[in-house]
Amino acid sequence: MPDTAPTPLTVDLIRADVADVLGEDPEDIPVDENLVDYGLDSMRIMTLVERWRREHGVTASFVDLAEQPAIEAWAPLLGAVS
Repeated sequence: MPDTAPTPLTVDLIRADVADVLGEDPEDIPVDENLVDYGLDSMRIMTLVERWRREHGVTASFVDLAEQPAIEAWAPLLGAVS
């Protein structure tokens, strides 16, 4: 089985994944606000980190994301492309 490079994350994918763990529509998730205010908790952040490691090869840690829980802060940490 050939190795395939992980697909890069985009801001839209990050937003969609956050919306998925929160049970919301992606359009309802702001990119520039604290996601804790929208119900994101430590367990959901861990779920996202594990998903992104598995699917996108992300190396950012839970602590990296928990320090600034906003999509615009996460994008550079996650190596998101435009």
